[in-house]
Amino acid sequence: MSTRPGASARRHCASAAAVDSPLAGIWPGTFAPVRLEVAVKTLRCGQAAAVRRVDVKPQDYSARTAYRPPAGWYRRLNWLGVLLTSLGLAPRDAVTLQVRGRTTGKARRVPILRTRYRGDDYLVALAGESQWVRNVRAARGHAVIRRRGARQVYLEELASTERAEIIAEYLQAGQRRSGAEANADQARFYFGLDPEPSIGDIEAIADNYPVFRITYEVEDTQVRPEDD
Repeated sequence: MSTRPGASARRHCASAAAVDSPLAGIWPGTFAPVRLEVAVKTLRCGQAAAVRRVDVKPQDYSARTAYRPPAGWYRRLNWLGVLLTSLGLAPRDAVTLQVRGRTTGKARRVPILRTRYRGDDYLVALAGESQWVRNVRAARGHAVIRRRGARQVYLEELASTERAEIIAEYLQAGQRRSGAEANADQARFYFGLDPEPSIGDIEAIADNYPVFRITYEVEDTQVRPEDD
């Protein structure tokens, strides 16, 4: 009798390979650009995932425009970032932001980094006037943060004059998380800055990067099922 998995099992293997294979430090819209490498991994069904190396062109958010849409490959990986951040399998700074779409009313989710600064948490919009930024404004700041659970939050947009120190901390956190080389790439590709920018340098580009302060509801606040 053949032990080769059937079509259903093969689809399961392919799905598991996509989720379980290590992505070398990259998450859609959140982390420093690096080479994406899918390693050999033996799956429960007995098959091994193929080894692939894909040279990913770094996502560039450095243009001095109001909105800098992500590349197609970033958008296609969005589901994976949402899955892993929601399950708490991403680095601890990563969360999923959920907000209602301003035209459809449906919940929209995006993986994003949460930056801690002087006792508060913040979200930095790398793409500028992105869809999630416009949805948050339309929702009057009401949203949900997901990471091994869900919490209702209120997002307060900062004036451009208040953003520089938050963006500076975003870069510092990136260096602590990924190292100096990856942080230099973040500064260059995400903000169009030198590896060690001054506050003045960051102030000059802050208009292009909306920043939101997170205010959390009480710990036991539950997200209603219809909000999913």
